[in-house]
Amino acid sequence: MDNPAQSGIVNGMENHFDVVIAGGGLNGPTLALALADAGLSVAVIDARPADSRAGDAFDGRAYALALASQRLLAALGLWPGLADNAQPINQVRASQGRAGEGADPFGLHFDSAEIEEGRLGYMLEDRFLYRALLAGMRGRVTHLPGHAVTAHEAGPAGVTVTLDDGRRFTACLLVGADGRQSPTARRAGIARVGHDYGQVALVAAFDHELPHHGIAQQYFMASGPLAILPLPGNRSSIVWSEARGSAQAIMALDDDGFLEVLRPRFGDYLGRIRLTGPRFSYPLNLTLAQSYVGPRVALVGDAAHGVHPIAGQGLNLGLRDVAALAEVLVAARRRGEDMGSHQVLRRYEAWRRPDATTLALGMDAVNALFSNDNPVLRVARSLGMGAVDALAPVRRGFMRQAAGLSLDPMPRLLTGRRLVP
Repeated sequence: MDNPAQSGIVNGMENHFDVVIAGGGLNGPTLALALADAGLSVAVIDARPADSRAGDAFDGRAYALALASQRLLAALGLWPGLADNAQPINQVRASQGRAGEGADPFGLHFDSAEIEEGRLGYMLEDRFLYRALLAGMRGRVTHLPGHAVTAHEAGPAGVTVTLDDGRRFTACLLVGADGRQSPTARRAGIARVGHDYGQVALVAAFDHELPHHGIAQQYFMASGPLAILPLPGNRSSIVWSEARGSAQAIMALDDDGFLEVLRPRFGDYLGRIRLTGPRFSYPLNLTLAQSYVGPRVALVGDAAHGVHPIAGQGLNLGLRDVAALAEVLVAARRRGEDMGSHQVLRRYEAWRRPDATTLALGMDAVNALFSNDNPVLRVARSLGMGAVDALAPVRRGFMRQAAGLSLDPMPRLLTGRRLVP
């Protein structure tokens, strides 16, 4: 049974909100908090139970938060409760690799000491971030877990949203934060383009004998990239992309067999390793919405752009969407505009689509370039990475881009500033 804070009665108007958000993962609740902080009434419709990801058990799922994303969380008042569980990323090392041969000596080395901000980003477990968002919404956002949006109808004065239990809400705008197969986008008639990578990402966590010193490793293997990401203490997480057939065979192994396949790719720089927590897998594809907006609809996160996990930019791209959309909507409200109008929503799309598309296609190209063992390309890749690493201004430019500091214009929330004075 929904609690009183979830009654749908806001500002004296039953079942009406400024914004309804379909999707309660990470982007949806973050957007809801940004809008609520600026005084807007918001409902988040979440198909999963509220406590499905907020438990205490460690499972190894984690995100590489760019520095700009951390600043957004700070602007929303969430970071003080997250900082103790976050692992600073001090360095990033990227190179080609082969099982049993170790890293290529010609690679990229990003050191946070080279940029003024002093941090490239942070690693943060999913359970801590989701729990903080859940707590932040209490009393501020109408959160309806365990329900899904099944229909919506846009009109000149607003949008009517229907839930799976028959309840109906009206709003100025419906935001789709409902993933790569976004039902919101589909109902709005927004088509998608993309392709399957023929790869599967294997995700797991382990503890290790030696400290990682906050260094994130990215090995480009012929079958797909392997990221080794530092977590607090002597623990790390991996995102390991393999060809689909190989990935399925590896996932079918027991833990000892899994480690036997991983170790030659991983190397011994962290000493002995041991799996801790469950293993996960998910297929990889590129899917881009042909428009980020429709009649009284806006898309954020994977609903707008599902990308390859190279460099861990998926969540960061979504949080850039959140920051830009929140700023556009709040500014429109202050000017007395209709927040769900096409004129307003086009400002959001014009702000976000070029950046997200460029980054998505860039990661797509990198995966295609590196996911092979062509000897000519291997030499060219080594020389290219070595050249970039040797040019300090170019290297720092890549670092600032990875940290989310190169956007122009930069949304206020990504600079750590609230949307209200």
